[in-house]
Amino acid sequence: MIRILTLAAAQMGPVQRDHNRDDVVERLIHLLRDAAEQGADVVAFPELALTTFFPRWHAPLEEADHYYETEMPNRFTKPLWDEAARLGVGFSLGYALRQDDGRRFNVYHLVERDGRTVGVFKKVHIPGHAEHEQWRDFQHAERHYFEPGDDFPVWRAFGGLFGMAICNDRRWSETYRVMGLQGVEVILIGYNTPLHYAPDPTQNSLQAFHNHLVMQAGAYQNGTFVVGVAKGGFEEGVESLAHSAIVAPSGQIITQAVTTGDEVIVARVDLDLTNSYKKTLFDFDTYRIPQAYWRIAEQRGVVPPPEELN
Repeated sequence: MIRILTLAAAQMGPVQRDHNRDDVVERLIHLLRDAAEQGADVVAFPELALTTFFPRWHAPLEEADHYYETEMPNRFTKPLWDEAARLGVGFSLGYALRQDDGRRFNVYHLVERDGRTVGVFKKVHIPGHAEHEQWRDFQHAERHYFEPGDDFPVWRAFGGLFGMAICNDRRWSETYRVMGLQGVEVILIGYNTPLHYAPDPTQNSLQAFHNHLVMQAGAYQNGTFVVGVAKGGFEEGVESLAHSAIVAPSGQIITQAVTTGDEVIVARVDLDLTNSYKKTLFDFDTYRIPQAYWRIAEQRGVVPPPEELN
């Protein structure tokens, strides 16, 4: 059976603080239609696509409630669900979720071509800080607004095996390997990445390089396609990375965005190409040595070897 899919990344430009959800959803629908006209089967939207990146400010949680969704789809996003089902196109959407029990997560929601929810992923690697840090030009208070998820599931969807990750998750090799051990064939990753990294500004000029580096390595080492999609440009005075890309299991970039605004990129792929790597260099059943990797699961921080005794 030939398993050909057209994957799309729907990069977004800024969503400012005073933009409303109706207007944002209209932008998403426009991008969805653009992708559908190019034959897309599934469209990846960015992290926190419905609002500005509100963790750049530190405020009491109750004052930020309006940034969170409590159900999905809701009255704002139902037109997106309806249009996607009409077009027969699936999608992944990033947003902030506040559950009935009050817990708050940064999530990615995967929807099949008929409008059915496939799964919801909760961001695991929460970056930044929890307290207000006055020395920063802007905050990165994700650890104040969100708690971490605890798994990297893989779902059967679109005739293949799909996983998801969000922003900082993409920097961690464990993200890809946990999904790789479930046979993942496509990983959808949404991100909002400021170009200025306050703890170490020497990394600023390397943001685009590091972004592609980790996604290309994760794709190659796990024999999977990776779709990375940004919300870029100047948002509330903060410049964010664009450089959305679709990566092959070889680690090669198939296509890449060329703007920092709303833009759709697509790639027609054969999911069986993943077997070129899953059944050769990265045949896990043959070559993995789990007992040698115990530190990965059992150890959190760095534990250097003991000093030599004199």
